Amino acid sequence: MDATSSRGFSAAFDLKIHRFGAFPLHRRLDFGRRPDRFERWRSGVRCCCSETEFRKLAPATGKKVEKIEEWRFEQKKSHRRSRIQAMPPKPFSSPRLRDAFKQNEFYPRCTPKNPGPQCRDTPPKRDTGIASEKDWDISLLNENVNESGTNEDGSTWYRESGEELGENGYRCRWTRMGGQSQDSLSEWQETWWEKSDWTGYKELGVEKSGKNAEGDSWWETWQEVLHQDEWSNLARIERSAQKQAKSGTENAGWYEKWWEKYDAKGWTEKGAHKYGRLNEQSWWEKWGEHYDGRGSVVKWTDKWAETELGTKWGDKWEEKFFAGIGSRQGETWHVSPIGDRWSRTWGEEHFGNGKVHKYGKSTTGESWDIVVDEETYYEAEPHYGWADVVGNSSQLLSIQPRERPPGVYPSLDFGSSGPAPQDDDPLDTPPPSSE
Repeated sequence: MDATSSRGFSAAFDLKIHRFGAFPLHRRLDFGRRPDRFERWRSGVRCCCSETEFRKLAPATGKKVEKIEEWRFEQKKSHRRSRIQAMPPKPFSSPRLRDAFKQNEFYPRCTPKNPGPQCRDTPPKRDTGIASEKDWDISLLNENVNESGTNEDGSTWYRESGEELGENGYRCRWTRMGGQSQDSLSEWQETWWEKSDWTGYKELGVEKSGKNAEGDSWWETWQEVLHQDEWSNLARIERSAQKQAKSGTENAGWYEKWWEKYDAKGWTEKGAHKYGRLNEQSWWEKWGEHYDGRGSVVKWTDKWAETELGTKWGDKWEEKFFAGIGSRQGETWHVSPIGDRWSRTWGEEHFGNGKVHKYGKSTTGESWDIVVDEETYYEAEPHYGWADVVGNSSQLLSIQPRERPPGVYPSLDFGSSGPAPQDDDPLDTPPPSSE
């Protein structure tokens, strides 16, 4: 997944989080979409007693798509593709909390005449996934620097760089920069780093944050890691990003955590956790993908939302496949402020012989249990895998470790490999999606 991150510093966008328009409480919130995945919570069985339609995906065209029905995926010989006709719009969508921060009101621009670092005061954008190395354009200084200055408008800036050394050949090169408005109400900071040691571990990372005079604030971090798995002896690359923005004038904000893990034999894991709120409304999303590199795949999505009045609603699904045999199942649910609950569950069993068992029921008395003749399609391999991530990680792979003296060998830690994703969302801790 090679999602992009906005780096247009001259583009103006609004830090204020837009208010939702009026909408019924039972309507769903728009959780956004991954650019490279179809909206899975809308796919799956069309929950009714009639027979569900399936569609086979067409080859990718590279063109921007406007509707869920037009999504395409790259055709690969070894892939099995699945596509279920999208449900017509059902209540679960509303205007989304926008990642809008007004850049030109945040921090005065550094002009070419100033010796300070380029102002990098843009907040993160929602639903942009994990940026590429090229998007960040990390350029570490080769010498130790500690400098600061004042711009013509009274704003100040600083820039520092250095190197830290440790045991086992550890080395961290870093550059830190930032600035502040004359009244100290607006500020920005950004840190770049690269790490390495004698075990072959390499890391490239960025952390940035800022705030404006209205109290709006944001924070973002990005990392790429290369290491060798101590047990399998396979090279592994892990990519991750966390993003957060909070309004200074209302109870509103959002948080996202994305991660991807790859190894040289095709094992792949991807996922994201998202959270957002706007005054009395909150919503969550979690999804994951796991490919074992031998044809087995598991995918799942869970989305839910609630209001302070007690209304809750959600949608989730999961699929598991191997060698043409597998299953899909899901649930859509709603809880009223007085505790009345409605739900509809559905499932599919794919036998690998052209037969599919479909079943489901709802709390309103719907039910179905049929076997139909139908082909089975699913993705047995990730559309963005080991070869892709290696090709797009040239800066990470080019990090040079310290020279190891003759006769000195690295000490290996046979514990957990790689940094684990953080479990706690900074904005809030989401409630369970099931009732």
